[in-house]
Amino acid sequence: MDNGPALTKRFSLTAQITVGIVCGISLGLIAGERTAALEAVADAYIKLLQMTVLPYATVSIVGGLGALDVAQARTLGKRVGLALGLLWAVAFVAVLLFPLMLPPHQNASFFSTTLLIEREPFDFLNLYIPTNPFNALANNVVPAVVLFSVVVGVALIGVNDKAPLLDVLGVARRAVAKTTDFVMALTPVGVFAIAAVVSGTLDFDDIRRLQVYLVSYVAISLLLSLWVLPGLVAALTPIPYRALLGRSRDALVMAFMTTSLFAVLPVITAHAKTLVRDYAPDAADDDATDIIVPTSFNFPHTGKLLALTFVFFAGWFADAGVPLGEYPRLLGTGLLVLFGNVNSAIPYLLDLLHIPADTFRLFVTSAIVNARFGALLAAVHTLVIAVLGTCALAGGVIVDGRKLLRYAIVTLLLTAVVVGGTRVLLQAALNRPYDKDVELTGMGFRRERGPANVLGAGNHTTPLPSVTTSVLGRLRERGKIRVGFFDDSLPYAFVNQRGELVGFDVEMALQLARDLGVTAEFVRIDRSVLDAGLDSSSCDLVMSGVAVTSDRSLHLRFSSSYLDETVAFLVPDDRLSAFSEWSSVRAMKNLRVGVIRAPYFLQKISEELSNVEVVPIDRMDDLLAPRVPPLDAIVVTAERGSAFTLLHPQYSVAVPKPRPFKVPLAYVVAGGDIEMAALINTWIELKRKDGTIDALFEHWILGRDSRPKRPRWSLIDDVLRWGR
Repeated sequence: MDNGPALTKRFSLTAQITVGIVCGISLGLIAGERTAALEAVADAYIKLLQMTVLPYATVSIVGGLGALDVAQARTLGKRVGLALGLLWAVAFVAVLLFPLMLPPHQNASFFSTTLLIEREPFDFLNLYIPTNPFNALANNVVPAVVLFSVVVGVALIGVNDKAPLLDVLGVARRAVAKTTDFVMALTPVGVFAIAAVVSGTLDFDDIRRLQVYLVSYVAISLLLSLWVLPGLVAALTPIPYRALLGRSRDALVMAFMTTSLFAVLPVITAHAKTLVRDYAPDAADDDATDIIVPTSFNFPHTGKLLALTFVFFAGWFADAGVPLGEYPRLLGTGLLVLFGNVNSAIPYLLDLLHIPADTFRLFVTSAIVNARFGALLAAVHTLVIAVLGTCALAGGVIVDGRKLLRYAIVTLLLTAVVVGGTRVLLQAALNRPYDKDVELTGMGFRRERGPANVLGAGNHTTPLPSVTTSVLGRLRERGKIRVGFFDDSLPYAFVNQRGELVGFDVEMALQLARDLGVTAEFVRIDRSVLDAGLDSSSCDLVMSGVAVTSDRSLHLRFSSSYLDETVAFLVPDDRLSAFSEWSSVRAMKNLRVGVIRAPYFLQKISEELSNVEVVPIDRMDDLLAPRVPPLDAIVVTAERGSAFTLLHPQYSVAVPKPRPFKVPLAYVVAGGDIEMAALINTWIELKRKDGTIDALFEHWILGRDSRPKRPRWSLIDDVLRWGR
């Protein structure tokens, strides 16, 4: 007996997708990072899904709107617009509840180049007004394509002889739908590849670091996806809650796995039509649904609006919380900028609310998980707006007091459980002390080089022999290079928790010794050499994050610059926003600012801020010493100031905009030796070309791999031990 058709029918697409997900996750856990080989398959599947989206949107909007008369179009705008406004209100309430889920916390971060990026103005016109519609199609500028389609569709409403064109558009729409059906048949394979890649390559450390945002976002998005939005449809229309989610589960699972709303728009449209036709036949209107679905993604959906929760999280994470008075501005501006791309909107909002921009890296990392739940919520939103909008057009929305009251009570109870339960869970999970300072002081060399030999303490430091030919000649005769460092030069030279001298310039010095075939020895020197000159009897070279200034150049010979630092302010967390713009800093009265004692910096700050009282500071490690009266801010560089915030998380780095100015770093050559300086200049250029300087910058300044990175856990490697 042939049971093929029956088995195929029982083994639905949802079941096949589920099997694909389970098999993919299993493969990821078994093989670990080896599943990255399937990334091409996963990307190809997503591209196939997206292939038909813009053609579908164009023909659907033009054909759907063009088929209406003027009265129908006016009704569509009013009633569907009301439904969309209702969903936006629900999303805003969820966003405002999010801060209640965040437990008390304190943190800081390494330097990030995002601190230096100036905000680009939001280009609303270019996003929405397509000067060249074909260019918008080619570059996937969805809002512009949709607006063009809406304009053409509206114009078509008043055209008399439009029937032939509408027939052509109908054929094109059906052809695109068939193409989508073909791609959907590949879904089990596609989601298998996606699940394998994600589960095999996801970094557990990132998950731990982001657990607060991940757990909170997942909790609130599931509440909206699985109850609030579907329950709203059940409370206002004849469509049952279970039918809404049950009939559309294939599309929702696909959206979750592919993280692409566009890819499932045709499927959502078909499900919406079926639901309305089966449960509210009097309201069924396929043409209206064909217009509502593609048009709706031109507006921010609930999944996009929920991304505003990251602004609250970023403020919590960086101890720069969003004040209550800023909530209206966050929601209003957020709605506007989220008409565009989320990855452009979030940095804009962070900057607007003076939250450290480097927290955006956390948003990018969290997208590995949260993008899936956001896509699920976006798919539910689109389905709900399609069903509600279609029913509203035909008067199929029913206001039943009992149903609405029951829905409100259940919603309030579930919300209280989710918000309160998540906060309690996270507070228990995060009940551990701040450890970023340990992360910094626990850092070691990027490559194994052995301990740096520091003269002094237990060793007798003798002066170097007199220079007979040159410092370079003496170095060759001794077979050793003596490097001077300042003991307050974090993160260029500092002693870690194991008592080892480490840092950017310490590792550079060890590399220099290796390249010259000599041994390196280090000696502490006083910062007064920067004012008095560097005697060749103390060391051959100073490598300790020395800033080049015009006054120092009068009595020191510098090498060529190897790094540029950015002048910034180190301020208490609650004053970060006040020091983020030069205009606001200049407007302050009776400002007291600490500045490292160097004529260049003292003069520069006096020129920039005419109303400032400058307080000279002799040593970097005295920056945060208490003073009476207290300092309002301390002038540092953003790169080393960020390292100080790791030790003192109650402080933040503010790079005032616009025109952040740079200070070059260089090495000081003892005795003004020309031959030694020429060698160091050549060597710096070589290290720049071979990537050494960039690699050390990423490690010591940006904090990449500040903790040893372990290979991703897998069954093959860690249980069976086949790969080791």
